[in-house]
Amino acid sequence: MRAIIIILLILLNVKPLFSQENYTPTAENLEAREWFEDAKFGLFIHWGVYSILGDGEWVMNNQNIAVDSYEKLPAFFNPVEYDPAEWVAMAKAAGMKYITITSRHHDGFSMFDTQASDYNIVQRTNYKKDVLKALSEACKKEGIKLFFYYSLLDWRHDDYFPRGRTGTGIKGRAETGDWDKYIAFMKTQLTELLTNYGDIAGIWFDGHWDQKEWDGKKFGAAKVDWHYDEIYTLIHDLQPQCLIGNNHHIAPISGEDFQMFEKDLPGKNTTGWGTSSTDIGALPKEVCETINGSWGFNLQDKKHKSDKELIQYLINAAGYGSNLLLNVGPMPNGKIQAEHISSLKSIGDWLKTHGTSIYGTRQGPVAPSSSMVSTQKDGIVYLHLLNDQKDTYLIPHFSEKIKKMTFFSSGKKVVHTVNEFGLTFSVPSGEREAIDTIIEMQLK
Repeated sequence: MRAIIIILLILLNVKPLFSQENYTPTAENLEAREWFEDAKFGLFIHWGVYSILGDGEWVMNNQNIAVDSYEKLPAFFNPVEYDPAEWVAMAKAAGMKYITITSRHHDGFSMFDTQASDYNIVQRTNYKKDVLKALSEACKKEGIKLFFYYSLLDWRHDDYFPRGRTGTGIKGRAETGDWDKYIAFMKTQLTELLTNYGDIAGIWFDGHWDQKEWDGKKFGAAKVDWHYDEIYTLIHDLQPQCLIGNNHHIAPISGEDFQMFEKDLPGKNTTGWGTSSTDIGALPKEVCETINGSWGFNLQDKKHKSDKELIQYLINAAGYGSNLLLNVGPMPNGKIQAEHISSLKSIGDWLKTHGTSIYGTRQGPVAPSSSMVSTQKDGIVYLHLLNDQKDTYLIPHFSEKIKKMTFFSSGKKVVHTVNEFGLTFSVPSGEREAIDTIIEMQLK
């Protein structure tokens, strides 16, 4: 009978087993969503015992490290140079409004003091301190909101069974397990995270895709019941303002409060496993991206993006109506790479001058393109011109009546024409800026 019900629900596209049914956001939650959309810029932190190996956060999977071998890593993890106040100050100087940090990644190691397992930073390392507790206190002191990344999949836990698509080469797990016990384990940890660390701005789930069919081109149906109805309800009951996002690469499901896009602008799907334009919902949006090519600390990753690339990615994200969550992967000693700190400082310096056109904005009326995006707030449209070699622009079918157009930096008037073809304007070479020439447009 249960199988028949599930088949009927799939056919009817109803999701009571996978979503928080009849979810109505509270006033606190809606206010938090508004804040989130205004914030525009956050810091992503991927940090765990994998940093010791300097080969990214997927090293356990990529090198097929057996469970008993990987479990030796915590004994070497002793981040005595970790300074949460320094991290928060760095984020604040970069113009970031929130931090999202990995509480537990796919390797199953918890970076916080949990009673659900002894496989955590307090009980298995010589450091013996709860790094999330210290970070939560530093964030509260400086007015930076804190999100917790939480992995749904686990390459170590016996009860993460049936196994997913990843971690199949990792030896040392039992060939049986109890999925309901694994769900109970996650609910216990989420309760701890939402009880012991003050107000939490959001939970950032990842790993749903591990239990989905994959044909090499797109994801299919989920193979398990993630019990999102219970998990999402638990989170919203504990902290109603807490925003839930899930990096599942599909359209939002009931109970979620924001939609994220991994290494892709909304609807772009250049990765091949991202979210298509048809799956973009009406929730607040967030794009996550790396400074180099890795999430976790990678000793040999030299694919460092330029300051211009990173700032333009922030601008593009805003032009697509999205936040940017920009990642750093701290080293095992607790320090952040100097080149990452330098990049963040450059972004912060740019935002000090140009942040008015980013913070608090929403997607503008001009459709984004490779050379231009638009943002808007308080009756002002900001045109962001990203090609410093281009002198003439045409925005087709633009029929709005313009009260005034000026260059953001100089305040000088922009010579423009509106006719049956659209809006045409020129940008003299003296007004062009290498990263972003901003035009401020007031409409009648």
